[in-house]
Amino acid sequence: MTAITGEEARKGFRYDGYATLGRLGLIYIASSIVMDAEWAAMAAPGLSIHTTRVRLPKVTLEGIDQMMNAPELEQSARLVGSAPIDVLCFGGTSASFVYGTAYDKALIGRMEGWAPGVKATTASTASLAALKEVKAGPVALATPYVDAIHQRAINFLESNGHKVLNSGNLGIDEDWALAEVPLEKVFDHVVACDHPDATAIFISCTNFRSAGVIEALETALGKPVISAVQASFWHCLEVAGIDGARPGYGRLFDRRLAAAEGGPAS
Repeated sequence: MTAITGEEARKGFRYDGYATLGRLGLIYIASSIVMDAEWAAMAAPGLSIHTTRVRLPKVTLEGIDQMMNAPELEQSARLVGSAPIDVLCFGGTSASFVYGTAYDKALIGRMEGWAPGVKATTASTASLAALKEVKAGPVALATPYVDAIHQRAINFLESNGHKVLNSGNLGIDEDWALAEVPLEKVFDHVVACDHPDATAIFISCTNFRSAGVIEALETALGKPVISAVQASFWHCLEVAGIDGARPGYGRLFDRRLAAAEGGPAS
């Protein structure tokens, strides 16, 4: 049998996920399944995602407090930060906004200290940056949270200049249950939370499916729709200067589409 070598052999090569565009690091909740999956769906070929995990006992204020004060948060940042990543994101929206803006900014500083040389962001910082990107003013808010966390989300948005004109929450306190809400119900929930004077809609929670309905919601409602998962992915691209998004996940990505997917040439 004649060996196949050179250019002929190369025809059999397949895409293996190697990062030619960049690498994103993610600190995510151990029991959660949505965020890294949606990032992968939105990522163009050549962009890789590397996830580390922290435990969240329960989706309540007490559970968040336990997670954010556990030593494994630092351990997780150091572990994923030891890989050659371009940016590191803490992927817990409520955990980063629940203590307010100053805490969120301090968390970014701590992460950059734990992962020297790596730029960092959080889901909450990313969400504010995304709202600014689409020039949002007053907003509508849709969450799956219990009342206490939902109110903290309202406080966080309003303290950062985004009056919440209407909002709704589903009262879910179990992490697995957050991810089990079907897209049809997510769509209906967001539509019900809209307000005619809202300039954008924000969907909070990184274990709440949203990426698959963002474009449909924007078409139906005629305004930008920002989710915490989508915003976090976009902000990582912004921070790292990477054009690495696929089309179809909202107008937020207009400047960050990968060249092969119809975006600007690199």
